[in-house]
Amino acid sequence: MAGIYIHIPFCKQKCSYCDFHFSTTYAEYRDRMIQAIISEIHIRANHLEDRLLETIYFGGGTPSLLSSEELQFILDTIKSNFKVVKDAEITLEANPDDINDESLETWKANGINRLSIGLQSFREKDLKWMNRAHTVEESLNCVALAQAHGFDNLTVDLIYGLPDLSMQEWENHVQKVIEMNVPHISAYCLTVEPKTALNSWVKKGIIKTGSEDDQSDQFIRLLDIMEENGYVQYEISNYCKVNFHSKHNSNYWKGEWYLGIGPSAHSYNGSERTWNIANNQTYMNNLENEIEFFETETLSEIDKFNETILIGLRTITGVNLKNLNEEYRSSNEFIMNCERFQSKAWMLRIGDTLTLTKEGKLRADYIASELFLVQD
Repeated sequence: MAGIYIHIPFCKQKCSYCDFHFSTTYAEYRDRMIQAIISEIHIRANHLEDRLLETIYFGGGTPSLLSSEELQFILDTIKSNFKVVKDAEITLEANPDDINDESLETWKANGINRLSIGLQSFREKDLKWMNRAHTVEESLNCVALAQAHGFDNLTVDLIYGLPDLSMQEWENHVQKVIEMNVPHISAYCLTVEPKTALNSWVKKGIIKTGSEDDQSDQFIRLLDIMEENGYVQYEISNYCKVNFHSKHNSNYWKGEWYLGIGPSAHSYNGSERTWNIANNQTYMNNLENEIEFFETETLSEIDKFNETILIGLRTITGVNLKNLNEEYRSSNEFIMNCERFQSKAWMLRIGDTLTLTKEGKLRADYIASELFLVQD
């Protein structure tokens, strides 16, 4: 099985915390970009080597800005170039302000069967400093509206560690989503990324993000609330009811092949990673002039070892030691570090599988980095 990710680099306005690749001044080249995406699909038709396509994911940017005709054009092109399974999971990222009766009917007609909605916060002041285009009222209404149109497979995004966000307020945010009967929640800690407005504000003291202790406490409380309400944490930031996991993202974590289409999109074929040019004009020009538009990296055995550690420790399946290079996993340093983390009750080993405890999940990146092999 395999998946396709389509990066749509269009946004109404720039969110202050976001460092994804997008543009708010795309109107004059919108048609060119859609055509470039179509061209790339044709050019890379053999990338998946006849593997069945199980998932299609429209991300961005804001793919909910696409018209019905643009969405259908892209989907039809994918289906004419790849073998798509009949019940493929087709996800569209959508902002609350783009969700209405007309758009929902359109997406249904296009074949979209899963929505990923960026709620982020239920505090109006957060949405304002984030420069989000939607309001709390739209957040509260859009989920019920989507469900009324038959979109039962929904996920919403929430952010914790926000400025002056109390534990009670964070609990209220999580409970609101649970009360909405949303079967999948993605919750991320606010990260201050370079070259964002948020980074500038933090440096100037205009905004103070939540402390590390607050972030840790809110994360642990989230785990407890999710477990109490029947949600499974199948990846550090992702929680779902039974059978509502993201098939597309799960395939990333399982190491399945995927193709990324659009500026800045990444692809993987088991041995190589490629990433497209993260510049809209250059991406379009290169495709129009049949010039290479992506870079390629061939993964070494050490790269594969480290990625298996990094991804596995973030997921419910953990790291299966049998899937690691035997020579590397048998090194004294690797064994000693695993034993060190087990003694701290940050890591569990059951049979040949390593997983993280709640306390370990707070330190997932650190633990992974300590287990990494360093290229000589």
